[in-house]
Amino acid sequence: MDASYNNNRDQYLNNAYGVFHTLEQRLKHAVRGRDNVIDLLLIALMADGHVLLEDHPGSGKTTLAKALGDSIVDNRQDERFEAFRRIQFTPDLLPSDITGMTIFEPESATFTFRPGPLFAYIVLADEINRTSPKVQSAMLEAMAEKQVTVDNVSHPLGELFFVVATQNPRDQAGTYPLPVAQHDRFLFKIRMTYIDRDAEIDVLRSCSERKAPTPASLPQVPVSQIITARKTIERFVRVDDRIRDCLVDMARAIRQSPDVAQGVSTRSLVLMLPALQACALKRARDYVSAEDVAYLIPYVFAHRLELAPGLDDPIKVIRDCCKPSLEQLCRSTLQ
Repeated sequence: MDASYNNNRDQYLNNAYGVFHTLEQRLKHAVRGRDNVIDLLLIALMADGHVLLEDHPGSGKTTLAKALGDSIVDNRQDERFEAFRRIQFTPDLLPSDITGMTIFEPESATFTFRPGPLFAYIVLADEINRTSPKVQSAMLEAMAEKQVTVDNVSHPLGELFFVVATQNPRDQAGTYPLPVAQHDRFLFKIRMTYIDRDAEIDVLRSCSERKAPTPASLPQVPVSQIITARKTIERFVRVDDRIRDCLVDMARAIRQSPDVAQGVSTRSLVLMLPALQACALKRARDYVSAEDVAYLIPYVFAHRLELAPGLDDPIKVIRDCCKPSLEQLCRSTLQ
């Protein structure tokens, strides 16, 4: 980025915070009682990660993902991409059903690529664990490389490509468990529980309001502004070396714990850095704090762990292993 970008640092940070705020208000208008999930979803979006939601049917996941897609507008009007696409994963789905395929055009006697539903800015991968390993492999390439390969030709998916995947933890019949490599590609895994009584009442009272068009006071956010916000966060939200030291120490403590059969990967630490920066800006700070680390570690680490036989609470194991490093970090000053 050029010198003018550096000279207008505060303005760019304010603009990035404004993108956060606008998206947050639009999502909270559409979905009630899910404020924490909305926060994590936006942090993941700004950190260029993907999210896995473990939930029960009717919890609002489709509404949430669609509201996010509706909040984004592409000023470039690229006809290949939709703002939002929902893919219902089933056992008989084929890779070409999501990536697209090459078809023969008799009029021109040429082969043309027809994009599949992965060509969208926000993709809801519903019940992702119900599809075959072949389709999951195609999803893995899309999530990791932001491209799909069809007939040995790679097609880019765009810089904003963001996956919100869901799986039902209680219905395991006819499912294919996600491989470790694919679990590791999700920045966060969020377990959604039932909303509280007041929020559920609010959902029932606001049905008509939420069906109405979004107020003009909550405008859509251009794709270019989100991309710029990502770059701003990466460049101007400071990460002290003590934060990096703490992440490595926590990862090593988890790997060495007798309660853990397989620890967290180095990739998880790399992915966590932009998430911490986005979390800091979400809280109107230009530096990462110990509070951000403590908040995000369960969502980043829990789905990457394989616990020792007989254990089933990864959150407790993570907190026990990470407590000494976090306490040491909290005693230092990160201003």
